[in-house]
Amino acid sequence: MTVISRKPQESLQESLQQVVRLLERHKLVEGMVHKQEMAKHDLVEQLVHRQNLTELQMKLAALHPADIAHILEALPPADRLTIWGLVDAEDDGEILLEVSDAVRESLLADMAPHEMVAAAGQLDTDELADLVPDLPQAVQSEVLGTLDAEDRAEVQSAMSYTDDQVGALMDFEMVTIRADVRLEVVLRYLRRFEELPTHTDKLFVVDDEDIIKGVLPLNKLLVSDPEEYVGNVMADDVVIFQPFDDAGEAAQAFERYDLVSAPVVDSNHKVVGRITVDQMVDVIREESEAEVLSLAGLKDEDLFSSVGKAVKNRWPWLAINICTAFVASRVIGAFEGTIQHLVALAALMPIVSGIGGNTGTQTTTLIIRGLALGQITPSNTRLLLSKELGIALINGAVWGSVLGVIAWGLYGKWDLGLVMMGAMMLNMLVAALVGLFVPLTMQKLGRDPAYGSSVMITAMTDSLGFFIFLGLATVFLM
Repeated sequence: MTVISRKPQESLQESLQQVVRLLERHKLVEGMVHKQEMAKHDLVEQLVHRQNLTELQMKLAALHPADIAHILEALPPADRLTIWGLVDAEDDGEILLEVSDAVRESLLADMAPHEMVAAAGQLDTDELADLVPDLPQAVQSEVLGTLDAEDRAEVQSAMSYTDDQVGALMDFEMVTIRADVRLEVVLRYLRRFEELPTHTDKLFVVDDEDIIKGVLPLNKLLVSDPEEYVGNVMADDVVIFQPFDDAGEAAQAFERYDLVSAPVVDSNHKVVGRITVDQMVDVIREESEAEVLSLAGLKDEDLFSSVGKAVKNRWPWLAINICTAFVASRVIGAFEGTIQHLVALAALMPIVSGIGGNTGTQTTTLIIRGLALGQITPSNTRLLLSKELGIALINGAVWGSVLGVIAWGLYGKWDLGLVMMGAMMLNMLVAALVGLFVPLTMQKLGRDPAYGSSVMITAMTDSLGFFIFLGLATVFLM
């Protein structure tokens, strides 16, 4: 028998395309119906609605909530709300957790309070902590009022932490055991569960006060002698986290140590929850997406955000660009006489600034990655500086020579070629310095190192590139 499997991404794209086709057909037929005679209008419209919407509902019912969330994010607002109205109400909570913050806001705005309460009722306590802060205040109170005292305390505990802290991601469903019991007793205890909490790869070994003593991996439990005591086979070298730990650093630890789950303990090492690999994957994905947007000076912008919101999000960096563009133009204006004397400079100077911007972007991308991974420290900054300057010097000498020869060949001036080579070397050195110190300075000021770095580097290398090239031309060619 041959088993044919499809890649999840391909399957997801196919599902998106099918939903889009069904939506287009629905809108097309609906538009035709509205043009019919009024006597037939109501009956035909009902039949068309029923046929098309039923087909869409059947398609959506066959999809995983995460796939529906992806489809919702890929649709314009009007189509998004149409699909949202067709989703099975039992999946509302899961979908709201999967979509981005901007999309979640638009979906919640379309829901009645009782629908929000119903959606929240489908979630576990750790999941509720992610959703409840986005609900209206009155709905928050109603949702928390439906919980028992223990669950309410857990939700409020998770909500007390910021989104970038481990405590906000804690899962309160876990299995704890004692060290002084036999493995046979543990196995009997586990059989009492209908199912184990998701991503349970180990049991947490605690004492009578719930203080962590070690972990018992399930594979060790299954292959060890049932008469053996837990304390004799457990692992006591446990990777633990505290609620105030940075979620990004926790995600890196999960990747570094190949963890599936890990205990979260308070200052007294008492187990208060756990974090699991699925949450860490979400953290890594969200940080990656945020970094890509931050490089361009954008934050929390949905693909189909309203024009007003997008404009408001983007205008600060556009304003900065306008200011830096004026600076660059004034630099060029200061050398107007030089450019008039040798028109070739006008054709060559964008090359110098453009390559400088590329060099700076390469450097800053590497530095931002190093900062994100915690690899850059005050002790190795000088070594990084030497390395980046060395790379810029070699690249500047090699490619500056190439461009210098090209400039000489095009304009027949060997001194212009030398100026081109010198400007390339100097601007690449400056670009390396800027690319290194911009993200480091942003971090020192307590800002996201990636936020706007690309914009700032391009602006600075443009102005400095023009100044260096035209300045050298003025000194050596006039």
